[in-house]
Amino acid sequence: MLRIGPVVVPVLLSIADALLVNGLGMALELGVSVTAAAALLLRRRWPLPVFLVTLPGLYIGYIWFAPMIALYTLAVRRPGRVRLVGCALLLIAAHFLPYPISDFEPTAYRENTQVLIDATVSSAAPIALGLLVRTRRELASRIEELTRSMRREDRLLAERVKATERARLAREMHDVVAHQVSLISLQAGAVQVSTADEVARTGARTIRELSIRTLEELRHMVGVLRAAGGDTQEARGLAPQPNLDELPRLIEMSALDVTYEGGAVAGAGRPSGAGTVERAAYRTVQEALTNVRKHAPGARVRVRIDAVGPADAAQGAEAGLLVEIRNGPPDATATAPALPGGGHGLVGLRERAQSLGGTLEARPTSDGGFVVRAQLPYGRG
Repeated sequence: MLRIGPVVVPVLLSIADALLVNGLGMALELGVSVTAAAALLLRRRWPLPVFLVTLPGLYIGYIWFAPMIALYTLAVRRPGRVRLVGCALLLIAAHFLPYPISDFEPTAYRENTQVLIDATVSSAAPIALGLLVRTRRELASRIEELTRSMRREDRLLAERVKATERARLAREMHDVVAHQVSLISLQAGAVQVSTADEVARTGARTIRELSIRTLEELRHMVGVLRAAGGDTQEARGLAPQPNLDELPRLIEMSALDVTYEGGAVAGAGRPSGAGTVERAAYRTVQEALTNVRKHAPGARVRVRIDAVGPADAAQGAEAGLLVEIRNGPPDATATAPALPGGGHGLVGLRERAQSLGGTLEARPTSDGGFVVRAQLPYGRG
């Protein structure tokens, strides 16, 4: 109703104006006046033709509402200076000249001057009001656009502050963690050199290699954070991220009883964009092995990586990787290490899988073990 009102109400007012001025006995005058009133239904789409149609109603039928409303709409929607001046002169002429034209009295100076002033004011008022409404709308639009721009700038400023803080935290994390890991590496190196026990030397070498690997990955993550904070130089020297080729080394250094089944992936042609998917698979295995060390010491583990190929994809599954880590029940004689945990590992893995368009399932098994299974399609890798 609110949308129909601005269209119908001017038409009804113009029809009432035509009936009051001309009555029912003046067929020609009433006809052109009602036609002018009905034309207002189209004034928003064709304001200039509608205004021209209303002029006979003013000239012959002596109506006011229809031509003034049409001229107002023209000023709002088509505010060309030449166009408005020409239409104003036409309205003045239709008002000033009588119908029929033979009734015009050139010598009636006083009356003609009054009619001319009245016609000029009648044409100027709707134009002024229309331009005022248009200017108000433009100002409201500019203010809204300015408000959106300010909000966008505030959001960008907040993101810049966050990026700067992220870079600062990255530097602090690097300083703290790198110092501690470096001490571990130095201590392991000292043990490796000083001890004569081959088992101890092997363990020290493994600890040192893990420390070096941790420092490399820490450097990469710090580089990512600093690059997000605007430090593009840091992003250029990022170390390559782990993929499936490094899984055997990860399993070897895990100190767990692990059976690795990855023959379906080894040697397979990797599609473009598979790096992100393989990195997610690597992190899934890494987190699952960490959880086994924490919660199921001494348990036997089976890691299986299968490639989902085009044949499987034709049956409804997307081409990608299927990752499964299954462990049995913990060994009752093994001592559980007191490793800290935040409880966010599996949540992070599930979010990573979902971001790639895949799924991750983690649940206990009937034999007291645990299984983590992820399906990672190559589509978004």
